[in-house]
Amino acid sequence: MSSDPDCIFCKIVAGKIPAKKVYEDAELLAFHDIHPWAPVHILLIPKQHVATLYDAGPEHEALFGRMLGLAPRLMRELGVLDGFRTVVNTGRNGGQEVFHVHMHVMGGPRPWAKG
Repeated sequence: MSSDPDCIFCKIVAGKIPAKKVYEDAELLAFHDIHPWAPVHILLIPKQHVATLYDAGPEHEALFGRMLGLAPRLMRELGVLDGFRTVVNTGRNGGQEVFHVHMHVMGGPRPWAKG
């Protein structure tokens, strides 16, 4: 599994930086965002370092599909039952701040801080 020693999300995967985890398996990790925009705001990441969706290839399709499939389950488990939002920012002009593919999954009663 690839990793970037300078990537904050790779450090979270490695246990070098703490996170409030909500899910973990061999390929994926989900944890609460430290700057939430919504009452429930988690980040869902692959443990494998992929910097942006531009770097994704056919070999990542199943992994990213699992991420989308896991989002509703996690939202239900966190009590979000009336809709949620998923966002994947790609590249600097796409608003990506951490260059490790991650999906924001946000829900809960509105209004939200942003979005």
